[in-house]
Amino acid sequence: MMYKKLMNQFLDIIKAQWAVLTLITLVVITSLSLWPLDKLPPVPGSDKTHHLIAYTFLMLPIAIRKPNNRILFGLLFILYSAVIELLQPYVNRHGEGMDMLANTAGIICALLIAELINFFTSSKH
Repeated sequence: MMYKKLMNQFLDIIKAQWAVLTLITLVVITSLSLWPLDKLPPVPGSDKTHHLIAYTFLMLPIAIRKPNNRILFGLLFILYSAVIELLQPYVNRHGEGMDMLANTAGIICALLIAELINFFTSSKH
């Protein structure tokens, strides 16, 4: 039972601070996506996996809070992703449609994860 109490406290923090968490994540994604590089740094994992994780983290606080317009946020983040991909060639980066697809998958994953979290932590269970 202590696990459930800790989880609910953590979720309450996310719900209360969703806007701050989202803005911080947007700044980090924008900085990492548009920072000019001569070559990509060697990091473990696939580039597409990194996109999926970043956009999952971007959408997750909103999806957990469950505002009525969460789908609109998701669509705006997909549009944001497209703009980032279009801007990247102007800062010595490569914009790719597959990156946008991975970003979209991350947004969808966040919505699904949040539904599971909210289902299992609701007072009915």
